[in-house]
Amino acid sequence: MLRRDFLKVSAASAATAFAVSGRAQAAAIPEAATMKDPATQMPYVPTTGPDYNPVVTLNGWTLPWRMNGDWKEFHLVAEPVVREIAPGMKAYLWGYNGQSPGPTIEAVEGDKVRIYVTNKLPEHTAVHWHGQRLPNGMDGVGGLTQPAIKPGQTFVYEFQLRRAGTFMYHPHADEMVQMAMGMMGMFVVHPKDPAERRVDRDYCFLLNAFDIEAGSYVPKINTMLDFNLWTWNSRAFPGVDPLIAAKGDRMRVRIGNLTMTNHPIHIHGHEFTVTGTDGGWVPPGSAWPEVTVDIAVGQMRSIEFAADEPGDWAMHCHKSHHTMNAMGHTVKTYIGVKLGDIQKKIAKTAPGYMAMGDKGMADMGSMEMPLPDNTLPMMTGFAQFGPIEMGGMFSVLKVREGLASGDYKDPGWFKHPEGTVARLVETEPAAPPRQGRVDPKAAPAKYRVVKPTKMKHE
Repeated sequence: MLRRDFLKVSAASAATAFAVSGRAQAAAIPEAATMKDPATQMPYVPTTGPDYNPVVTLNGWTLPWRMNGDWKEFHLVAEPVVREIAPGMKAYLWGYNGQSPGPTIEAVEGDKVRIYVTNKLPEHTAVHWHGQRLPNGMDGVGGLTQPAIKPGQTFVYEFQLRRAGTFMYHPHADEMVQMAMGMMGMFVVHPKDPAERRVDRDYCFLLNAFDIEAGSYVPKINTMLDFNLWTWNSRAFPGVDPLIAAKGDRMRVRIGNLTMTNHPIHIHGHEFTVTGTDGGWVPPGSAWPEVTVDIAVGQMRSIEFAADEPGDWAMHCHKSHHTMNAMGHTVKTYIGVKLGDIQKKIAKTAPGYMAMGDKGMADMGSMEMPLPDNTLPMMTGFAQFGPIEMGGMFSVLKVREGLASGDYKDPGWFKHPEGTVARLVETEPAAPPRQGRVDPKAAPAKYRVVKPTKMKHE
């Protein structure tokens, strides 16, 4: 971390995010924690202040803080990062503190937070605290509410958390580029009363997307809709970790959407209740039941349910193209086309060529075919019964009996009780078709023709 400096506040900047300058007070800035590991990290349990059940950031982590008087201090560093999208593919992104998305900022309603932001990008930036009520000069819109944070500068934001809920942070400076490059993070504010809306497990993640051509590493920032990598916290299946729950746990999942389209998020095996939106908590009498919640661009949703059905339950976006990786939008459809002759001809020029798609795309999920450098198969992932044939915005909710409250380790695949797995039905071979006319009296019962009963009309 480049430490810089002294907090210098003039009367003109008292209501805005202000720059930190001068070396004399460099020690006043907290250390900037960093993280490279793409796996889900254990929650950051508070040791001081109000009690709360901390969130678990899917394939992410919570930013540590320090207390300075009655201020809770954090340090974000905006910088280029390398993010593993899934095993076999990495992307050169921009993020915070070593990752994209950046770490989750977690605090309590009523906390006074002081957030230092150091800019290590090649251009200026600013940070907007999406959904928070705060002084206008702390809102983080470059040029409108503050000067932009130039490369090498550190600014500090100060405000009190006025309401509990699920929020986000992201740039409001060259926003199209910086958000397309992966700059974003979650901001969770817990209720002041530890008993209010308490759950056993509290997960959070962001929906984001990238367009990265096979063999390249940097996203195409001008893409509007045709993304080829749909991700949760900049991870695509099979790189998305499972959500772990003990049977009977009260679960909350907080989801924010910073892509360019809406996402209907669906959970198998459980119905849930929508308990939080961008505006805060939904009153208990107004919460509504769903099995799929549609999350529009810029929105946040909190859902809650009782994890009372043991098993491995799919959780995914219900737009089918969003559960696939590295899609080629110009690939032709060959279903029903006989490709045998074509395959032979192409194989003469390209040895090893395989014609696929004439019977559907399922073969792509089971075959381990060579890929170009730094990309992912369109359909991938294996489980105990074979290929899952998914990608992108897909994960698994793993509910198990007997897990300890703080146990987030992957328990492996579910052991199904005897007789509870769908199975093949053994049938007798079909009889060959009979030639000529069939005498109904001579035919076996299963071939016998039944004449309709004549009805008498009154």
